[in-house]
Amino acid sequence: MGSLAQRMGSAAAGRNDSTMGTDEAIPDEARGGQRTVLVVDDDAIIRDVVVRYLEREGFKTLQAGDGLTARDLIEGNERELALVVLDLMLPAIDGLELCRWIRSRGELPVIMLTARSDETDRIVGLELGADDYVGKPFSPRELTARVRSVLRRSRRAPEPAGGGPAGGARLQFGEMELDPVAHRVTRAGRELRLTAREFDLLEFFARNPGAVFSRDQLMARVWGYETGFDTGTVSVHVRRLREKIETDPSEPRHLQTVWGVGYRFTP
Repeated sequence: MGSLAQRMGSAAAGRNDSTMGTDEAIPDEARGGQRTVLVVDDDAIIRDVVVRYLEREGFKTLQAGDGLTARDLIEGNERELALVVLDLMLPAIDGLELCRWIRSRGELPVIMLTARSDETDRIVGLELGADDYVGKPFSPRELTARVRSVLRRSRRAPEPAGGGPAGGARLQFGEMELDPVAHRVTRAGRELRLTAREFDLLEFFARNPGAVFSRDQLMARVWGYETGFDTGTVSVHVRRLREKIETDPSEPRHLQTVWGVGYRFTP
């Protein structure tokens, strides 16, 4: 942890004159708009660098160095919080347990911070409902871009790839109804609990029925990340989505795999 903190601190210091200390124009829609982000990491240097970058982008921030403090801050600021940046290696309550607790309470977006080699923890975190992850060591600029992307996708419906319904029209398929305005999905009248990213993925598929999308295409269209980014994230979200929308996830009716290509949605 110490060496990572030193690398992040020196990198931020090296960029201080060219980025942190300037007033370069950033579009209003790209700024945080005073939305509040909780940064949870037991390394004070990492927290400080992340917080400075987020605040420079217009976000309000809260900080916690352990899981217990983070839980108290979430409970005390539930109506204000827009997102949690969460390190997995924490004292008191680890990040995976805290992520599970957050998801049990609602759909507050979570971005995990993980060591690049910790694939198992990353996959478990995504399966617990984290919306995204960033591997350490990371660029603070990349992290702030991920924060904006997750929040943007949680507020705005994905555009159809071509020919599909757009706008706020409700989408119906089988026993399910998707309401993009209310950000709500029901099956046979019962509401399904989806994370913000699961909702985005389902809506994108529902607006483009019959079309086959590769994992790279889904990362670009739903996550907003460039081709070549780790597509294991897509596989985890597809699996979680099947568990929630399919009668038999092992034999999916709606969200089908096209082997060697990607995924296709059949209403």
